[in-house]
Amino acid sequence: MTQKFGLSAALTTPFKTDGIVDTDAMIAHARRCLANGCDSVTLFGTTGEGCSVGSRERQVILSRFIEAGIAPSRLVTGVLVDSIEDAADQSAEALNAGARNILLAPPSYFKNVSDDGLFAWFSAVFEKIGKGARDILVYNIPSVTMVTLSVELVGRLRQAFPGIVTGVKDSSGNWSHTERLLKEHGDLAILIGDERDLAKGVRLGGQGAISGVANFLTQEVRAMAVDGKDDARIVDLVVELLKFPVTPAVKVLVSHTTGENIWSDVRAPLVAISPEGRRQIEGAFDALFRKQAA
Repeated sequence: MTQKFGLSAALTTPFKTDGIVDTDAMIAHARRCLANGCDSVTLFGTTGEGCSVGSRERQVILSRFIEAGIAPSRLVTGVLVDSIEDAADQSAEALNAGARNILLAPPSYFKNVSDDGLFAWFSAVFEKIGKGARDILVYNIPSVTMVTLSVELVGRLRQAFPGIVTGVKDSSGNWSHTERLLKEHGDLAILIGDERDLAKGVRLGGQGAISGVANFLTQEVRAMAVDGKDDARIVDLVVELLKFPVTPAVKVLVSHTTGENIWSDVRAPLVAISPEGRRQIEGAFDALFRKQAA
């Protein structure tokens, strides 16, 4: 990558009461994140419930974003599927539309797969994308996939596919793993997925973050992701969010900070946070970030 990645909001996906994606609200929220300091927004990632958004929906949403005037170069697209064909098709669609990056998770249905198996899967995806393959961020999130992308696997992939594998989003929450990625592959865009380690990682050469918290604290997360500045408030907030299913918890705070109820709903199999849980999350946020206003 020729420039540092910076900050991307792991964009939440709003659903209407009938379960349909509210694309207008999603576009408006993306504009808000970009205006507040994000370099890009990431569609269909973990925080965006990407595995619950169908292929046809993705096509419509991506087209609507571009038609609305959001530059494709400010869009990162998550691909969270197991099939080589689906992963290649979804990636190619976004890349052909001009997307900045693909955030590509490993296949996760089969457990205890080897590095050789993962290398074969990624290789097949890249080969199926063809000449248009570029700017792939491989996604290490073992708490969700139960698959760890080893430092050695990253090395094999980048050597076999230079210019295609350009970075790693490491959401392992394992600092020793993140540190090894930074030391051994620091010329790639190593993105720190756990905000608790973000500032430290950036000071050691990390290129930024794709962050769920950036949906509602863009400027504060930017100071961590770009300048490497510590913020104990965000660390404390993340600790509180991790007491709940994270994606619904993040949506609670998007709703809380925007005043828009559209963010409260999630798609099955996720369920919304209980009223008691909402009060706990909102109370923690207010205590950390709205003390002066009070």
